[in-house]
Amino acid sequence: MVLRGRLVLGLHTLMTLLSLQEVGAIKADHMGSYGPAFYQSYDGAGQFTYDFDGEQLFSVDLKKREAVWRLPEFGNFAYFDPQSGLVSIAMIKAHLEDLVKRSNGTRAPNVSPRVAVLPKSLVQLGEPNVLICIVDKIFPPVINITWLRNGHPVTQGVTQSSFYAQPDHSFRKFHYLTFVPLADDFYDCKVEHWGLDQPLFQHWEPQVPTALPDTTGTLVCALGLVLGLGGFLGGITLIITGTCLSSTPRCSGGLGEEGGDLHRMGVEDERFREGSRDKQRGGEGVRLEGGGQRKDPEL
Repeated sequence: MVLRGRLVLGLHTLMTLLSLQEVGAIKADHMGSYGPAFYQSYDGAGQFTYDFDGEQLFSVDLKKREAVWRLPEFGNFAYFDPQSGLVSIAMIKAHLEDLVKRSNGTRAPNVSPRVAVLPKSLVQLGEPNVLICIVDKIFPPVINITWLRNGHPVTQGVTQSSFYAQPDHSFRKFHYLTFVPLADDFYDCKVEHWGLDQPLFQHWEPQVPTALPDTTGTLVCALGLVLGLGGFLGGITLIITGTCLSSTPRCSGGLGEEGGDLHRMGVEDERFREGSRDKQRGGEGVRLEGGGQRKDPEL
């Protein structure tokens, strides 16, 4: 779509005007306001909105002639007659020419919108999801947004929000696309606006984890096996070393000459103790009397 032609935009906000004294005397926890509402002569479109604490609750579209709730759940506990919004839009339209004359036909500058695309939830291939195209800083509120899949326009599963007014008098709009992500598919949100010299494409495609090559996987497995085997052998070595330190006579290997002498002395001491015990069992004994030594006769 080529956006061209002359746009006459009228804005009107219905708010409660209070004097400075009244403002200082009243403190409110919440605030609701009607507006902003606008009508544009480019395509005869208009919108009336109601805000609560700075957030839009619903809008009335001139073409649909019905109240559109920001969330469907809001319509379960509240009701708004769209006729009131249509009357406000008609008032703006009736005074539009006077507003143009007062401004000497001065046009407001076109603002280049900002675009971002993101999924509603974590993307998993083959699982249904929703792509969201967020278009911000829209002024004037005349814009064309199109979804493309693999370079081709998509019309099924597409929904959109109304214009959301921002504090800087620009607008924001959301476009939604229900889709099933596949590895080979890519998507673009195409935006056309008077603030752009050419259509803006915001690209998006699913991020698929890259598989490791076979050679890399084999190398990683081999390295893990080597490290595991080295740890196993190191553990066995530590166990053997600890056993040798706790019982030195049993570990004769690797102790050197001094270690061998200690080992032999230990063996001789053990043999001497065993011989003494045998003699005692056989009736032999050694007895000291008066500083002398006498050997008992054998039985």
